[in-house]
Formats: sequence, structure tokens, C-alpha cells
Amino acid sequence: MSAKHPIIAITGSSGAGTTSVSKTFEQIFYREQVKAAFVEGDAFHRYDRAQMKERMAEEAARGNQHFSHFGPEANLFEELEALFRSYAESGRGRTRKYLHNPEEAAPYKQPPGTFTPWEDLAEGTDMLFYEGLHGAVAHGKLDVARHVDLLIGVVPVINLEWIQKLHRDRAARGYSTEAVTDTILRRMPDYINYITPQFARTHINFQRVPIVDTSNPFVARHVPAPDESMLVIRFANPRGIDFPYLLSMLHDSFMSRPNTIVCPGGKMDLAMQLIFTPMIWRLMDRRRQALEK
Repeated sequence: MSAKHPIIAITGSSGAGTTSVSKTFEQIFYREQVKAAFVEGDAFHRYDRAQMKERMAEEAARGNQHFSHFGPEANLFEELEALFRSYAESGRGRTRKYLHNPEEAAPYKQPPGTFTPWEDLAEGTDMLFYEGLHGAVAHGKLDVARHVDLLIGVVPVINLEWIQKLHRDRAARGYSTEAVTDTILRRMPDYINYITPQFARTHINFQRVPIVDTSNPFVARHVPAPDESMLVIRFANPRGIDFPYLLSMLHDSFMSRPNTIVCPGGKMDLAMQLIFTPMIWRLMDRRRQALEK
């Protein structure tokens, strides 16, 4: 953690909705004139698309049917922690981009599924913003979470997460239902060991809970709409959170536990704006005070 160079990390599984949360932060940064260095979690995968396919085949031939992007063997955890540590100390670090599709790849004149070269972060940023799978990961002596000033988990209930992933991967990436299902099954051990434990280290978790039938996510024709769900917001440390104000602004909300608010799913963006804007103010005030010393 760093007063001069704070870090915010959004962590969640594939299909959880972390990208949508990132857009809310982009709005807050723009409105509050915060210059953020944006880092994508996919940049710290170890293999590009072709290499990963080859490596998965090699592991399967050895009898390992669970090699996945969720685990340490397929990721650069050391480099990710080094980036967070370096940024917290000096406001500097190195990252790259993973080019998911032809539209992202075209400006770089590279094939989709490849990485851009490593490059230095822009100078003079106010904070680092990470969005990806492993913002709170810990593995052996590695502990990425310890460098982060504000850690946010995006954790829809598992059936909703699978529905969102199925619809996204079929629509945006052209995968079949069978292919996506195989990916979910292959990733399950790493999901349990490396994704789920992160949500015990986060400062705030946002969990969307459908109020429609999602009992068989593999045949669901539609992703439940925000208005067809409730949002559970859990604060690891409720001290300093103005719950009466939040309840007054988030109509039809209530507290299910002393550290947990439940509100309509359609109010997720408003809830994040109300909760995170004061937190970003505090991080920026602390940064200014530290720089003035």
C-alpha cells in the first residue's frame, strides 16, 4: 500500500462482469480529474492464444485435464506483484496488452490472441487501476493483495457467472456451448484454489443474485437483467461507511448484516458511484498530503 502511489484493483472470474465495473471507475476518474494508469489482468498471462492451446494439449497428454488461465502455471504472478510493488514505491512499472480480437489487434498490426511488447507505464499518474482475474491473488510467498489500497471483488452467484460467460463467449468469441462448458470444467480446480480465496481478501464485494430461475445455466436463453436481480454489497471493514446515507439514496435497499447492504440490481452503477467516489477522494487527499511532506 502507498500514500503517494495508490492502487485500486477489481478482481473477478471470467464472465463475472469486472469490465462493466471498470467503466464506472472510468467515469469517476474522468469526472474527478484523476489520471489513472490502466492495467489489464490478461496482460499477465504467460502464454498467447496459440501457445496456450499448445501447452494445454501437452498437459492433457500428460493426464492433466485442468491446466487453465486461473492457475499459477499459466500466469506471471511474479511480474504482476513486481508491477504493484514498483508502482507503490515509485509510481512506475511495466505492462503490455493482450489483443483479444481483430478490432483490438488492428492498430498494432498484430494477430489477435497475441501480446504487445512490454512498455513503461505513462509518467505522472495519480494511481494505478487493475482489472482482471488475480488482483488479490496469493500463492506461496507471493501476495499481490498486500500492495493494493482498495480491493474490490465482483462475484455473481455461480450460475449467473456461468450464464454471463456462456453468452459472452458465444456472442463475442464465437465459441460453442460445449466448448465453453469444457472450459468451465477444466478450470474448476484452479477456480476453487486461486479465484475464490481472493474474495476473502477484498475490501468490498459486489455479488449479483438473480431472482429468476437460473437452475440450469447451460440452457438459459437470456442473461438475467439487472432489474431481475438483487445486489449484495459486503464491506470487510464497515467502519467509516455511512450506511444511513447509502440506504436513503439506494431506494428499496436494506441491511442484511451489520456490514452488508442489499439493493436492487439495477442500482449497481449508482451504488458504486456513491461508495467509491468518497474513497477515491480520500486516496487523492492522502496522496496530496504525502507529496507535500
